[in-house]
Amino acid sequence: MVKRFPLQQFFKESPAAWAELPEHRKPSPNTKYALSDAVNSAMSVFFMQSQSFLSHHQAMSKKKRGKQNLQSLFEVEKVPSDNQIRNLLDPLKPEQFAPQYEWIWKQLSRLGGLTVYKASLKTRLIALDGMVYHSSTEISCPNCATRRDRAGKTHYYHATLLPLMVQPETEHVLTCFPEMITPQDGAEKQDCERNAAKRWLANWSHLFTPGSITYLGDDLFCNQPLCEQVIAQDQYFLFVCKPDSHVELYRWLAVVTPDEQSQRRWNGQHGEIWRWRWANQVPLRGGDDALPVNWCELLITHEETGETMYHNSWANNHSLHAGNIEAVCTFGCTRWKIGNEGINVLKRQGYNVEYNFGHGSQYLAQVLLVINLLAFLLHTAMHLVDELYQFLRRALYTRLTFFLVLANSVV
Repeated sequence: MVKRFPLQQFFKESPAAWAELPEHRKPSPNTKYALSDAVNSAMSVFFMQSQSFLSHHQAMSKKKRGKQNLQSLFEVEKVPSDNQIRNLLDPLKPEQFAPQYEWIWKQLSRLGGLTVYKASLKTRLIALDGMVYHSSTEISCPNCATRRDRAGKTHYYHATLLPLMVQPETEHVLTCFPEMITPQDGAEKQDCERNAAKRWLANWSHLFTPGSITYLGDDLFCNQPLCEQVIAQDQYFLFVCKPDSHVELYRWLAVVTPDEQSQRRWNGQHGEIWRWRWANQVPLRGGDDALPVNWCELLITHEETGETMYHNSWANNHSLHAGNIEAVCTFGCTRWKIGNEGINVLKRQGYNVEYNFGHGSQYLAQVLLVINLLAFLLHTAMHLVDELYQFLRRALYTRLTFFLVLANSVV
């Protein structure tokens, strides 16, 4: 029997899920469209990887087969116009869509799709990074962040903390529910990735069993409050740790003698020397209350020229020794996947998250991003566990070809 992801069940159950969304319209006998019609119509745009909201819905609603497929595939009872969709979605808050993310993750767990994400030290890896998906000097809303350029001109932008589950040697990344970087009630300063990460951990850490997650992040996340929050949740962190932002830690490393091991490797063209160094229980910062952390470093050099091919270092709370140092550094190196296989795919390979699908005056930009990321998660889930989807993707080879054929077959 062919193994399938329950995609149709997702869309069939969606109207009931969207029915839980708060109805912001006044009761009226003239109400024509359900909120579920607006949400699933928007989902159809991102699921089909259409570049234009307007052209997608014109094609799907004006052609008989397209309209039938909107109704049968995406469970849209009545098809709203693109402007009606935006108006219906604008007052909704992004966090109201979180249950559908959890539904997909539960299906993946049931079907064995998460097995590949179990890393060698019995933890899974979640990489954290910020992503800007809207920037304008003219279009804005109350939920935009702002910055001024050197000329004094104000730029309005939307950004989010993007948490992705990653795995060495695995090309697919799994989207967790994002945390919007947006003005916070009562806050005098701009919101930032650090604060968004704290909120995300507070909101979602309960989903993971203790000791099961290693959080990856760049130097921006390598600060004591965030590290202490991860420890308090009985999880692991592995954050890039640069010398210029962690002066006290590197002063200690200059005094102590880190453990070290090295290995020669062949990359197919020339030899490389891989050198790992590590030290346990060094202070993350100055002061008597400094958090003791463990530090590790990977340096890869050209065997003949001595040229540095790769160099990075991390602060973490894994107990480091000769038996696990290579695995821990491999975890740290895996952080790049959030950029290459996450943000790059979302911006340049069909999801078009930087396109202006609609901005609105309240939450529309954030809601459309959440629905777009939901489509990304659905595609990844099917690639992991749906054998028919896997066959079609292999047969049609590229992502672009697959979605072009899919679009032509349903419109």
